[in-house]
Amino acid sequence: MDILSILGLVVAFGAIVGGQWLEGGSIGSMLQLAAFLIVIGGTLGAVMLQTPLRTFREGLLLARFVLMPPKRDDAAAIAEIAQWAEVARREGMLALERQLDALPAGFARNGLQMLVDGFEPERIREAMEVEIDAKADRQRAAAKIWEAAGGYAPTIGILGAVLGLIHVMENLTDPAKLGGGIAVAFVATIYGVAAANLLFLPIASKLKGIIAAEVRHRDLVLDGLLGIANGENPKLIAARLEGYLA
Repeated sequence: MDILSILGLVVAFGAIVGGQWLEGGSIGSMLQLAAFLIVIGGTLGAVMLQTPLRTFREGLLLARFVLMPPKRDDAAAIAEIAQWAEVARREGMLALERQLDALPAGFARNGLQMLVDGFEPERIREAMEVEIDAKADRQRAAAKIWEAAGGYAPTIGILGAVLGLIHVMENLTDPAKLGGGIAVAFVATIYGVAAANLLFLPIASKLKGIIAAEVRHRDLVLDGLLGIANGENPKLIAARLEGYLA
């Protein structure tokens, strides 16, 4: 659980609600269902219109990493790769086949299997770099739906404000209906700006950082596997890989 993300949400929205209360405003006046539907529904529709279904679905799934980032231990990966290098040096590449059973299906297992199968280092690099780039490109495209939402939300908030003012103008002769229209107008703008700058854009930036960390981790694993394939000393491999930790 990412405590900092949770704390950030609490601080951001708490500051807005607290500021409204300190100014003597009513918290209830910020709760406008019509404004919420206009801003969130309009933003959602715009993002859906511009995004393929698979990318949209993956973008929604990626959002869970903001609160529950994927577990990744670079130091443990370095120690494991150094162990593989020792085994390969003492017993040969085929001895690494025993290590495969302890690995879950995924990037590292695929690379280790290529070592066992006797692939040339350059062929291993080519195959694994394609996998790194393809996954990173797919995840970056998925993360962009939150960036796009951050771009649309303020504009749709202004659209909600205009709709509220239209409602006000239509009811100038009925003072009882003016307050609701004006409230929707201003609250829609608040919703649009707040959703973009306190939610959508921070989520997009957080996901970009998580994706970059995943790419760096995979580069680390690839570098280690290539060191094993080239017959490098295990201590040299570990020392080089520790540079990724910086």
